[in-house]
Amino acid sequence: MFSAETIALITRAAREADLEPAVLLAVAEVESGGRTHALIKGRTEPLIRFEGHYFDRRLSEADRIRARREGLAAPAAGAVRNPPGQAARWRMLESAAAIDRRAAYESTSWGVGQVMGAHWAWLGYRNVDALVAEARSGLEGQLRLMLRYIEKAGLKDALRERNWVAFARGYNGPDYARNSYHLRLALAYRRHARLAEARAREGEAMLMQGDSGSAVRQLQSTLSRLGHRVAIDGIFGPETDAALRAFQRRHGLSADGIVGPRTSAALREALQPAGIAGRLSGAIAAFLQRILAAFR
Repeated sequence: MFSAETIALITRAAREADLEPAVLLAVAEVESGGRTHALIKGRTEPLIRFEGHYFDRRLSEADRIRARREGLAAPAAGAVRNPPGQAARWRMLESAAAIDRRAAYESTSWGVGQVMGAHWAWLGYRNVDALVAEARSGLEGQLRLMLRYIEKAGLKDALRERNWVAFARGYNGPDYARNSYHLRLALAYRRHARLAEARAREGEAMLMQGDSGSAVRQLQSTLSRLGHRVAIDGIFGPETDAALRAFQRRHGLSADGIVGPRTSAALREALQPAGIAGRLSGAIAAFLQRILAAFR
């Protein structure tokens, strides 16, 4: 399952793409198994899957012979098995890249959307390295890559209509039913939609730029009470976003401009009398120091 922070980032990406968050969460979850990264040699890396049959047909004759000898290439899909762990998969990719780096990257699917590197030109990237850099930049880059594919493949309407068969055929290929891909999407969507409804009923819905209403007004009121300059108009625009990010930085949170569980808890804690008193005493102390400095 995704963390609250991951859900918030996917929710934001979905809204920016004019999609229901639950549908994008469902696709990302089914494609990634609910994980967004792996720690490889001390670095956070996207999830990958290497396709030996892609690699086989992208190599020169001499390189193909070598790759087949090393168990990295084969003409038939599925003949080269991926190790279960990501560390081993990255070692496999390194071995393939030592033979032909471009072909290896093109033969790998990247990130939460598991988009093949071979699609780099079709998706408008300068080269395969640019696509890989997007995926390795973090979850937001992976989401941009996945959404670029969904847009280019003309699959947004299928998602909006929750036509899982049409989406599965376009995203996963004609053999989608073999692994019940469309059914897993439907189940994941149902779960995320229900969770979103439950959070909304409990007043825990996430807030971000573009939202509006009483919950945003309450957020603005809280930020104002905490000393941030923000209009209390119920519209989560750039000013509210800047104020929220400033609050998050001050409190050691990820400055993502999203009101998730951790930010909500920090806002509540900051409103407690002790927190307000501490800030007032700090402000008074700073004011007195400036006065004393003026007389030195």
